[in-house]
Amino acid sequence: MHRPPTRLTRTATRTTTRLATTLTATAVVAATLVAAPAAASSVAPSVASSVAPSLAAADDVVEHSGTIEGARFRVLVPDDWNGTLVLFSHGHFPSEFFGGFPAPHLLGNQELSEEMLTDHGYAVAGSLFQGDGLDFTVPHAVADQSRVLDWFESNVAAPDRTITYGQSMGAVTAVKHAEVEPDRIDGVLTVGGVMDWVGQLDAILDMNLATRELLTDGTDAQGNPIELTGATDPRASRDALVAALTAAAETPQGRARISLIASLNTVTGWYEMNEPRPDTLEEWARGQAQWLIGAYTLGLGPAARVDLEATLGGNPSSTALGHLPSRLARSGAGHVVHAAYAEAGLDLQADLATLEAAEPVEADPAARAAMVAHRPEGTTPSPVLTLHTTGDGGAPPSAERSFADRVRQAGHPERFRSLYVRRGAHLSVSLGEELVALRTLERRLDAGRWPLTTYSPWLANRVADALGPRYRATFEVVTLQTFDHAPAFTHFVPPRAPRPSW
Repeated sequence: MHRPPTRLTRTATRTTTRLATTLTATAVVAATLVAAPAAASSVAPSVASSVAPSLAAADDVVEHSGTIEGARFRVLVPDDWNGTLVLFSHGHFPSEFFGGFPAPHLLGNQELSEEMLTDHGYAVAGSLFQGDGLDFTVPHAVADQSRVLDWFESNVAAPDRTITYGQSMGAVTAVKHAEVEPDRIDGVLTVGGVMDWVGQLDAILDMNLATRELLTDGTDAQGNPIELTGATDPRASRDALVAALTAAAETPQGRARISLIASLNTVTGWYEMNEPRPDTLEEWARGQAQWLIGAYTLGLGPAARVDLEATLGGNPSSTALGHLPSRLARSGAGHVVHAAYAEAGLDLQADLATLEAAEPVEADPAARAAMVAHRPEGTTPSPVLTLHTTGDGGAPPSAERSFADRVRQAGHPERFRSLYVRRGAHLSVSLGEELVALRTLERRLDAGRWPLTTYSPWLANRVADALGPRYRATFEVVTLQTFDHAPAFTHFVPPRAPRPSW
């Protein structure tokens, strides 16, 4: 067993302003712009009052921090280190939401995660990445994490085992790192992950284009054209799309079109973790509107693409709105969209024709090639386990199915598994569900085969429940609070991703 060379007192002060998710800022903004889903179901979620458990004593952990090649990093090593290093990659933090405030530098899925992990003997580490962790960090993130691993090996010890752990868009980094340095990475864990960031950003551009075509007259508040890429006034274009979605959420016709737009990226309507899954067309579309605004227009829309295009030297994304009837069927939302259009008295075929006739956006070949260079290829040199909520609209679980299909083409299918939690919102897994996933991956590394927790949600829930009530803590991205949720592993088959880029 490895031991840290020195004993220090933790210097970092944890506060509730440390956001635990890629969508925290966007979710708050979206909540102020779109009305909450109407008429909640009478079935109460498994949620108690807000909780804030304490899991680890500060003087049991050595904390290191510093800067390597311009990127800040943090390392936590418990006194009873078990020899496993968890190398954490955070998700996408758009600078347009931070207003000069620093990006959160957590080492787990939520604020309490790093304490939970060190409490169980894991060392955790991670780079904040270049640019203080803001905007599109993917192109240099693997190199930043590799340098942190170098530092750990030189200043703490060589780990017995290293697991890369990626959250949201950080899953791109975690999976790609294992492919780039297979001799150093033993396994990969992701939560709410997007592995195909090329295809995901294509699908987002499809939704932005559909929003402009179906919900606006094509101009912003100043009468200028709404520009989706290479925008001369990206904030005006973004604001025009936000205003259109906000207004559309208030009418049956607008909500029907929101459902169609959301289907282009299999975006769900289950926006709030502490509410049951919406069971009316109106509630579902209102939830989709919140995702479309908070994640895909404010977070990854015209203003966010300014940094992406600057990083890659041009626009890397394209639109593809042909063959929409078959695409709608594959999205798993066909029946909802048809029902919403019928209820609103709209002609679905006319709107599909409008979208198919829209002038497409073409990617710059060099920029796209630069983006593809940092995309995981699904070769799975080490086992990969993904954890995802079924209601996630910020990183739709169709991404997991897309990656599984890619692994069957290019990698080792027996090394890939997915776990699903029946819950809304993005990254809303409990501490217990997070720990069960990590231990499930470790069992696979130890035994060479996946344990029963990957096949039996009932067993996975029993294991998580046995950890005790403290491990029900689940961070909620809308209220920025932690709530108590019972384990909710479930069987789930997501729809196919609409725009896989492999």
